[in-house]
Amino acid sequence: MSAFEDKAATSAVEKIIDSSDVAEVKVVRGSEAYNEALIKERPPFWNIHTWKLIGCILLGCFCQTMNGFDGSVFGGLTANKTFLNFFHGTADGEWAAINSAMYQIGGVCALPFVGPAIDTWGRRYGMHIGAWLIIIGAIINGTTELTGNVGQLKGGRFLLGFGVSIVSAAGPIYVVETAHPAWRGLLTAYCNTFWFTGSILASGAIRGAITLSGNISWTIPIYLQMVFPGLIAIFTWFIPESPRWLYVNNKREKAVQVLNEWHGYGHADSAWVKLELEEYEAFLNMDGADKRWWDYRALFRNRASIYRITVNCLFSIFAQWAGNGVLSYFLPAVLSTAGYTESIDQANINLGYACFQFVFALTGAAFVDRIGRRPLMLFSMCGTSLVWVGMTIATSQFAADKTNDAAARASIAMIFIFGAVYSFGLTPLQALYPVEVLSFEMRAKGMAFSSLAVNAGGLLNQFAWPISLAKIGWHTYIIFIIWNAVMATIFYFFMPETKNRTLEELDSIFESPNPVKTSLKAHKVALANDGTILASDEI
Repeated sequence: MSAFEDKAATSAVEKIIDSSDVAEVKVVRGSEAYNEALIKERPPFWNIHTWKLIGCILLGCFCQTMNGFDGSVFGGLTANKTFLNFFHGTADGEWAAINSAMYQIGGVCALPFVGPAIDTWGRRYGMHIGAWLIIIGAIINGTTELTGNVGQLKGGRFLLGFGVSIVSAAGPIYVVETAHPAWRGLLTAYCNTFWFTGSILASGAIRGAITLSGNISWTIPIYLQMVFPGLIAIFTWFIPESPRWLYVNNKREKAVQVLNEWHGYGHADSAWVKLELEEYEAFLNMDGADKRWWDYRALFRNRASIYRITVNCLFSIFAQWAGNGVLSYFLPAVLSTAGYTESIDQANINLGYACFQFVFALTGAAFVDRIGRRPLMLFSMCGTSLVWVGMTIATSQFAADKTNDAAARASIAMIFIFGAVYSFGLTPLQALYPVEVLSFEMRAKGMAFSSLAVNAGGLLNQFAWPISLAKIGWHTYIIFIIWNAVMATIFYFFMPETKNRTLEELDSIFESPNPVKTSLKAHKVALANDGTILASDEI
C-alpha cells in the first residue's frame, strides 16, 4: 500500500463523520466483528438460557475443583502427625518430595493420552474419563489404611495425577469453546478460581478431621476426593458438546442446533450465531491433525503455530514457578521456617490462606475483560517479586532470633500478601489464557503440552523446594525474587492481549509479524443505529 493509500485508509471515519447514517463514533479494542456483534446483540444476563448454560459450564469448572482438591490434600496431610507416623514420613525432605511428586509424574505420563481422548471422543468424554481415573486413584490411596503400603500410596497419587491431567485440559477447553463469546473471558477466568473451592474443601476436611483419633483423621480427606469427579461422571451425559468439536467432526446440524439454542437464545438469525458459523467455515479445518491421534504437526506447522504453543507453555510453566508451588504443597514446611510448628496452627493457617486466596481470585476474574490479560499477569509477576523480598527479610530475621515474634508475624503477612497478588492476576488466567492462544486444530494436543509444562514445573516444585527448605531454609526465597522479575520481562515482550475477540479471530494476531503490538491496537469506528460498523480507522 502506498503512503497516499495508507493515509486515505486511515481517514475513513472522518470521511463519513457528518453522514446522517452515523449514530455514534467509538474507540474499541479487539476485533471489529466481535465488537459489532456485541453492540448489536448484547446477550441477556438474566435469562433462563444464560443460567442453564452456566450450569453446564459449571461441570467444566468442577474439573478445576478436583485439581485444587487433589493438589492441596497431600500438602495439608503433611501437617497431620498421625498420617506421617503411619507411613514413617516427614513434612519436608526426600519423603515428602517423592510422594508429592508422584502426582506430577502421573500428569507427565498422561501426555500422549490427553489430546487423543479429548479430540477423538469429545470434550465431555475427556472430562468423564479423567473423572473415573481420579475416583479409582482416591480409592487406592484410601485403602492404604488397610495395607500400610507406601508404594500403594505412590501408585494412587500417580493415577490421580494422570486423571487430573486429562480433566484439567478437557474442562477449560469445554468452558472456553461452549461459553457465549461475549462472556468467554469472564466465565473461563472464573473457571480456574474453582481451584480454590477444591483447595478450601481439602483444607477444611483436613482441619476438621485432624482432631479425630486414629487413621480416620487422614482417610476422610482422601475419600472426599471422589465427590466432584463423581458429579462429573454422572452429569456429563446431560450437557451439550462443544459446538466447535461437533462442527469439525461432521456434525454440522448438531453444532448449529447448539449455537442457536445456547448462543442465539433460540434465534437462528442471531448476530452471534452468524459470526460463529462464518468463522467456523473460514478457520476450522475439517480434516486437521485433531482427527489423527498420532499427528502433532499442527503444533509446529509454521511460525504462528510455534509462537502459539510457545506462549501456551511459557505461561503455564511460569505460573507454577512464581513461588506458589512452595506455598501450595509445602506450606507446613514454610510455616516451620517462621516458627509455626503445631499441627492445628498449621492447619488453621492453611485453611485461612485458601479462603483468602479465593476471594482475591474471584475479584481478579471480574477484571479479565475490563483490564485485560497482559496487565493482570504483569501486575502479579512484578508484585510477587517484591513480596518475596519482604518474605526473605522477615524469615531471615526470625532465623537469627527465634524469639522475634514480630518477624514471625511479618512472615505470615507476606504469605497472605503473596496469595492476594498471585491470585488476583494469575489464578484467573491459568485456565483461560493457555486455551485462548491455541487454534482449534492444536487446542487439545496443545493443552497436553500445557499439562506437561505444568507438571514439569510441578516436579521442580516437588523435588527442589522441600529439599531446599530443609537444607538452606529462608535462603530459598531469594531465588523467587530474581526469577519472578525475569518472568515479568518475558511476559511483557512476548505475551499478546487476547480480550475482545472470538477464538477464531485470534489467528490474525499470531500470523502478524509482531503479535504483541498487533494485539494492543485500537480502532475508531463509526456506528450505524443498528450497531453496524460503517467505517473503521486504526489508531
